[in-house]
Amino acid sequence: MKKKYRIKSNSEIQSLMKKKQTVGNSYFVIYYSKNHENNNFRFAISVPKKYGNAVKRNLMKRRIREIIRMSEIKPEVDFFLIAKLKSKNLNFNDIKKNIENLFEKAKILKGGKI
Repeated sequence: MKKKYRIKSNSEIQSLMKKKQTVGNSYFVIYYSKNHENNNFRFAISVPKKYGNAVKRNLMKRRIREIIRMSEIKPEVDFFLIAKLKSKNLNFNDIKKNIENLFEKAKILKGGKI
C-alpha cells in the first residue's frame, strides 16, 4: 500500500472517532466517514499493546493491510480500524471474513452507499 493511503496524524483519527459512524464485532471496530477532498480512500490501523509484542502486532497490521489491499473500497472514504484482543486467535481467513463483513455493514465497498 502506498503511503498516500494512510492517515498518520492523531487529529485526523480523533475527528473520525468524533463523527461516531462506527461498525464493529467482537474482533474489530471500524470508524468511518466520507471524505470528498481526496481522490483515494485513506485508512489507519491500531493494534493495542496488550495484543502482544511488536512482532505479533506488526503481523496483524500486515494481514489487515493485505485485506484492505485486496478489497475494492470506495475512493471517498476514510476509516480507522481497531483490532481487539480477541482477534489474537484468528487465522488469516477468519480475519478476512470478519473485516469484509464489517466493510459491507459500513457500506464502504464499491457498490454500496454510505
